[in-house]
Amino acid sequence: MISLPTAVEQLVNTAELQHLVSDILIRAKKTGASSCEVDVGVSESLSVTVRKQTVETVTFHKDKSLSLTYYIGQKKSTVSTTDFSSASIDALLTQAHHLATIIESDPCHGLADPSLLATHIPDCELYHPWGIGAEEAVALAMRAEQAAFDYDARIINSDGATAYSTQGYHVYGNSHGFLAGYPSARHGLSCVMLGQDGGSMERDYEYTTARVPAQLETPEAVGKRTAEKVLARLNPKSLKTCQAPVMFHATLAGGLIGSYFSAISGSALFRKASFLCNSLHTQVFPNDFTIKEDPHILRGLGSMPFDNEGVAKRAMSLVENGTVQSYLLGSYSARKLNMQSTGHAGGVSNIQLRYPQQGSFEALLAQMDKGLLVTELMGQGTNMVTGDYSRGASGFWVEKGKVQYPVNEVTIASNLKNMLKGIVMLGTDIDKRSSLETGSILLTPMTIAGAG
Repeated sequence: MISLPTAVEQLVNTAELQHLVSDILIRAKKTGASSCEVDVGVSESLSVTVRKQTVETVTFHKDKSLSLTYYIGQKKSTVSTTDFSSASIDALLTQAHHLATIIESDPCHGLADPSLLATHIPDCELYHPWGIGAEEAVALAMRAEQAAFDYDARIINSDGATAYSTQGYHVYGNSHGFLAGYPSARHGLSCVMLGQDGGSMERDYEYTTARVPAQLETPEAVGKRTAEKVLARLNPKSLKTCQAPVMFHATLAGGLIGSYFSAISGSALFRKASFLCNSLHTQVFPNDFTIKEDPHILRGLGSMPFDNEGVAKRAMSLVENGTVQSYLLGSYSARKLNMQSTGHAGGVSNIQLRYPQQGSFEALLAQMDKGLLVTELMGQGTNMVTGDYSRGASGFWVEKGKVQYPVNEVTIASNLKNMLKGIVMLGTDIDKRSSLETGSILLTPMTIAGAG
């Protein structure tokens, strides 16, 4: 039986892995590096997929990776390998040294400021192994799929149900003397089904994911909700082009906030490729709108003790009273902007939104009265330089605060500046299956381009 180990000691010898990183840092100095940083990861994962109650795939991965960033002054090279043998490391160091000698020097290259490195590594309780075997995973996936089939005769086919479990150990060290690692695990179950009613055929999916296996939803709940979503989409109608309020369902609303994070990321800002350049301490969201980051939430899907450069993660307000409080900076982008790293090499973690104008999903529909509830977006139509936003969408038309019928083949368009400042209400229907937790978001009118 294929199964994953239930203790990190069975997965990897953590002391040996940290010794490997320490040894590479010493060897890098001997080959001519002025400084160096090493990132090592070891992981195992099990994934099974069934379709129409037949096993399609059983996949077991055992992966390891080593990334080495090598500095000669302010010249930098990055190389990687999956071979941890001494001979392989020697070859890697030789290659890294050679590349660093021929690469152009950049005054912003270098390790993170030593004063910003994590000195305490909190236990965020990220490691909760499942110890699940392939046969048990298959049974769970089959239960989810069967629940969808049993829900309604109009569920006529399956694109597959998948159960997975993954766990790993990550170590980072650099020449400033920083060396730390931590284990993590994540598990999930998903289902994709097709429904048909007359000439209309639609497809949708649902999933559950968690650090702790016991916190996963039941396969029956996942299958039932998949079927409900598919059936709701059947027999969609088209819309005429109009201006109307738009509500992003909770499962999509995180993408809107994600666009904001992309716009205030260091790489976009120093390249002047963002519509929010020079936005620090300016108002971007409505009054009283707040975005908090808490990277140390126990068992949080985005929790981490330090970022990709060893900089300590800390709880902070990214937006307060609608005003930008911080950019998202790693060491390189911070130096480019004459600022200090904010501990975001690798992105944000555990984002929570706060807004006094909030209510239930039904309350947002009532506030909208007449408009479009968006449940799916297509394409990449976001210009981060100008903020122009135009994406294909499908969802449901709402009148008198009630969902009336499904719609598809529409395009919603506006500008992100107007969309962010035009947030009317925030839903309490928070989707907790992501490190960016948000409920549905109701916006002021956008252009909805339909059939005519």
